[in-house]
Order: sequence, then C-alpha cells, then structure tokens
Amino acid sequence: MKMLTAAVAALVLAGPAANLKFSFKNTDGRKVALSEFKGKVIILDFWATWCIPCKEEIPGFIELQKKYGDRGLQIVGISVDDSLNQAKKYATDMKMNYPVLLAEGREDILRAYDPIPGIPVSIIIDRQGRIVTRHDGIAKMDVFEKEILPLLE
Repeated sequence: MKMLTAAVAALVLAGPAANLKFSFKNTDGRKVALSEFKGKVIILDFWATWCIPCKEEIPGFIELQKKYGDRGLQIVGISVDDSLNQAKKYATDMKMNYPVLLAEGREDILRAYDPIPGIPVSIIIDRQGRIVTRHDGIAKMDVFEKEILPLLE
C-alpha cells in the first residue's frame, strides 16, 4: 500500500469521524453525509467531467460496485467542479451505479483529504472510517481490487 502523507496520517489520527464528517448535495439535489456510508469499505473518487483520466477510471468503478457492492463496498464519486446539471447528465449517460456528490467550491473537503492539487484522486476508507490508502492520478482496477478485498472480509 502507498505510504500515507503527513496530512492524511493526521486525519487518521484525528479519528474516523473526521474522515466522514462532510455532507454534499447529490445529483438529485438531496443532502448526503459521508457518514451515511460508515460500516462500508468506501472508495472516494475525486473527479470531474472534463478530466480524461477520471473518465477512464469510472467504468472500472462501475464494475467494482457491481461486483462487490453486496459485500460492503461503496464507491462515492466526488465531482470537484461540475455543476449539478453537468454531473447529473454525465452520471446518467455513464450509468454510474454509485452516488455522485457535488463538491464544487468546497475547498474544505479538498484540504481535508491532504490537498488535492489535481484529479483523479481516490481514497480508500475501511469499515471503521479510517483512511487506508490514496491514489493520486489514475490507477488500475486490479490495484483497487487487491486493496479492497482484505477490507471486505
């Protein structure tokens, strides 16, 4: 697993609640708290509709959600700078089978998860709400699969 940076390690030390304290609107305009997913293995995927590497990863996340959702995996897409209409259209067109939350203008979430200077960034959180690993840039789905399988047991 990738070494945690100091800021991410500080979040882990701050406790699981700090990692799931954020709320966002989803593509239906409903407020969703990350804490609603506590008890699941979470992959937070920070992305945007204009991001080519992000678009390459999304079909893999759809497959992972199909394959492991019933075992407790929850992919959560965090759209970092798309409007509600842009994100909703993209999520619908791609048939995204996991929640897409809108973080446009939400610098607090970007700072909290060890500043996110570029996307995609994916963060794996265990069932206790602790950050396990982070991927800056695109990663292969078999890497995610190897990392989540022990957490799903």
